[in-house]
Amino acid sequence: MTSRADYDLIVVGSGIAGLYAAIQAKEEGARVLVVTKAGIGEASTRYAQGGIAAAVGEGDSPEEHLQDTLEAGAGLVDEEAARILVYEAADRIADLVRYGVQFDSSNGEVSLGREAAHSRSRILHARGDATGLEIELSLSSLAQREVVILEHTLADRLLVEGGRIAGVEVFTRTTGEHRIYTAGTVVLATGGAGQMYRTTTNPLISTGDGVAIAYEAGAEVLDMEFTQFHPTALVIPGQPVFLISEAVRGEGALLFNTRGERFMTKYDPTRAELAPRDVVARAAVREMAETGAAHVLLDITDRDDAWLAARFPQIYAKCLEAGLDMARDRVPVSPAAHYTMGGVRTNTWGETTLPGLFVVGEAACTGVHGANRLASNSLLETVVFAHRAVERLLHPPSPVPPPPEPATNAIDLAPLDPDGHVPTAAEVKELMWQDVGIVRSGESLQRASSTLRRWAASIPRPADRDGYELRSIVTCARLASEAALLREESRGAHYRTDFPEPLDDWRRHIVFRKDAAGGTA
Repeated sequence: MTSRADYDLIVVGSGIAGLYAAIQAKEEGARVLVVTKAGIGEASTRYAQGGIAAAVGEGDSPEEHLQDTLEAGAGLVDEEAARILVYEAADRIADLVRYGVQFDSSNGEVSLGREAAHSRSRILHARGDATGLEIELSLSSLAQREVVILEHTLADRLLVEGGRIAGVEVFTRTTGEHRIYTAGTVVLATGGAGQMYRTTTNPLISTGDGVAIAYEAGAEVLDMEFTQFHPTALVIPGQPVFLISEAVRGEGALLFNTRGERFMTKYDPTRAELAPRDVVARAAVREMAETGAAHVLLDITDRDDAWLAARFPQIYAKCLEAGLDMARDRVPVSPAAHYTMGGVRTNTWGETTLPGLFVVGEAACTGVHGANRLASNSLLETVVFAHRAVERLLHPPSPVPPPPEPATNAIDLAPLDPDGHVPTAAEVKELMWQDVGIVRSGESLQRASSTLRRWAASIPRPADRDGYELRSIVTCARLASEAALLREESRGAHYRTDFPEPLDDWRRHIVFRKDAAGGTA
């Protein structure tokens, strides 16, 4: 180890969750270090097209937003956390405006869009379909003036001394050096693990690094069987997968199969295209199987070019690049892995079961999403719980809330079974897509679990970014496949052909902790 540096707070990750927490802590006088494995502006946040949900419109209420969140979550939402989410939403939107975020407006009032499973129009957006980009640029610009930032630096492991966090060991990609930075508190804000799947809307950096290193350090992880698959991604061979926002359907787009038949009314007659994402994604998969096509078709041709270019500038331009005019052509779309609803277990203050470790954003499992995230609640979750984490650290409420109690029946991953084969990332992604994807079975999950046990045992000590990311996605894939194998029912985004219905006995969580023994909680 070549150097040591002391900070009050180390934040790992530079998306909305990490930057918001870092800026708020710096405003309170804390010495803050931000560690990010890419450039400061490269994070999942910038790709969030739809917007951020908040009950700020006339006639809307946090209570209605809460009910929509609970219904979408399919019986596994933590109601206390969800209540905090929706009732603190307006204050956190005000924070973003104070930090320079300019939400779209019309006639002096904020514009509100509609998305699937919301009972009202409550989605704030910026730059049309570039909400995440607007937030990321605003926060990264401010952070670069306010806090110390280490770019192109990966968190290798969390340092634990005397049962609590003591800092982070990092690997600097540009120099190949390992360094230790000490702090009494670490906030992981590293995003999700969408890159463990072959087809995903997530950027290349979304490899589940925070979940993996937190699990290895002894923190509890739960709900990893629940990956949300977005039903409408533009998937063109040889090009990166591109998300076609839920907001397009919110503005009236309809889904057709390649025979020209509108199909969502068969699967959810009331909500149709605005049904929850798991319903729409499985419907698309079934229609693709029945027609033998690799896609279904999204139709918003009742809108003209000028309107589409103004409301969805990124999506409209991307479709034109692909030779598609949204005002005249039906757009071929198919499902893609989109959001990791599981993660490191936290309480409503961002605290984990490992003292001194806080996790916010997609890397965390606060319980607000349950088995199926309500559209546009993700950006809201990041700011609400990042704010609460900073409050807990610097202005703890009285009485001080207790940290999460370790689960009495947490379990560990199955023992390793080495076979000497070092997998490529592509092999892991293909395995997960085929065997732990939108439709699963006991047979496919057992196959995935056994294969991942062998691969995990054969991975060498990482020496570069690819090695670190391979380690992370294998760890997250093991957590997801083992949890999905244990959950013998279908609920929300987790669907098994051998257990196709939800069961009351399974309204509980699967918790993993390294070196634990037991069952499900």
